Amino acid sequence: MVVNALLIGVHVLASLILILFILLHAGRGGGLSDMFGGVSGASLAGSTVVERNLDRMTVITSLVFMFTTVLLSLRLT
Repeated sequence: MVVNALLIGVHVLASLILILFILLHAGRGGGLSDMFGGVSGASLAGSTVVERNLDRMTVITSLVFMFTTVLLSLRLT
């Protein structure tokens, strides 16, 4: 019972963080790098360090979300 509550808490936290990270990603222009004073010409040369780290954090958070989804589905059935 405590494990289910812990999994649900981690799942909700991961979902909220995942929403935040997805909203921080760049759209057609700008994005996170422009919000912190990045130059738009720098985005043509490739992604900045901040954007790469945001990509990594998004992937890690999505893996945690996926893992907790599978665990919850196995434990609650």
